[in-house]
Amino acid sequence: MQTIIRRLSSLVYLFQPLALTLLGVVLLSLGFAYLVIHVYRTIEFPELFYYLTLQFLPRPTRGILLLILGVGTLGIGIWRLSGVVVIPLSAQQASSEVVVGYRRTGRSPRVAVLSGGAGVIVLSSLGEHIERLTCITPIQDPVEYYWRASSLITSGSIYFVAPSPVPVQVFAELDDATLINIKYIDVDPQLAPRYVKTLMLRTEQHLDDEHLGVGNGIEQTSGQASSSGAQALSSTMTVSLPLTRLALEAIREADAIVLGPGSLFESILPNMLIDELREALQQSKARKIYICNLMTEPGFTTGFSVGEHIRQIKRYGGFTPDYALVNAQRIEPAVYKLYEAANQLPVYLNPEEYEETVVFAGERLSERHIVVEGSLVFEADLSSSVIQHTVDIDKPDEVRAVRVLRHDGQKLAAAILELLKRGA
Repeated sequence: MQTIIRRLSSLVYLFQPLALTLLGVVLLSLGFAYLVIHVYRTIEFPELFYYLTLQFLPRPTRGILLLILGVGTLGIGIWRLSGVVVIPLSAQQASSEVVVGYRRTGRSPRVAVLSGGAGVIVLSSLGEHIERLTCITPIQDPVEYYWRASSLITSGSIYFVAPSPVPVQVFAELDDATLINIKYIDVDPQLAPRYVKTLMLRTEQHLDDEHLGVGNGIEQTSGQASSSGAQALSSTMTVSLPLTRLALEAIREADAIVLGPGSLFESILPNMLIDELREALQQSKARKIYICNLMTEPGFTTGFSVGEHIRQIKRYGGFTPDYALVNAQRIEPAVYKLYEAANQLPVYLNPEEYEETVVFAGERLSERHIVVEGSLVFEADLSSSVIQHTVDIDKPDEVRAVRVLRHDGQKLAAAILELLKRGA
């Protein structure tokens, strides 16, 4: 009974228009009835109409039968109308604006993800609420890593797809003209103050032609680049690679494309340097949601604001994310100092980058949102502090527990689901 009452209570916002509609239907019915009676009394009809109009029954009986039929039809109509939920824009504000909901008649949404590493594990809780979550792994990562990671995920709706079968290395030119394979950036503390100026893909053939080996250490690809080496690597950022059918289908069939969580230059942007994949992203009508990093990355995004992260996606992807999710949680002083010592700062909104401000209330997302670089930015509590045990390479016997900041899978899934619901 409570379920029925709760469903029908949604019609309280439609009481006045429904009453006016009912009154209009009654007046139309009376007018139509008078015209029918006039025609029936002035024109001789076949005997069949005698039975169709129930004239063999007394008038009170005919009236009762029609009333029962009308009430039944009206009840069915009201019940179906209550399934189209009407709710106020904000339960805390008096407003004439309403948001009309809908009844899902189709499938659950399909989501494609461009992320890597721990990012796809964080998003695994989203797979429980959607039809399919397809993670397109970073081009430079071995597929075996994600095959092992899949054993940690219980949802059967999550798939891992490689973007291309061709082995590729990702190189970066830093702001001081250093050329380096991106997998070696975070192992050199001297590169922490730097940031990536240009990202590029190189196949084994390109590396051989340019005399830049992959190597096992940073010294083969880092350091001040010669003018010939810089020109060779900077001549083009992309290479022509075959795109796997599964990756292409994941993008074409997606209702939403999530960028992140994960390293901007390691997990998200490299795949956009594949021509066919980038074109598929640009042509996709799916809503594109960017999950901004919690902290800047040493050697990658030092000094980057939210706007700069979005500009990099526009630069390499050729499109602007529809939404950007930014963490708004206050960071504990002890955790802040730990990150600051590692040359990392929180990625916050820069007021100078605001293009316009809008109001959009929700359960998990704050009411004030702004537009930055064409993306609607939502601030929300998306992170949690966790204890992580680390070991110093020089002192392997000493285990140190530190508090770090990580994206919270449940919070992130709730925020993404709300965006999917709003845009449906």
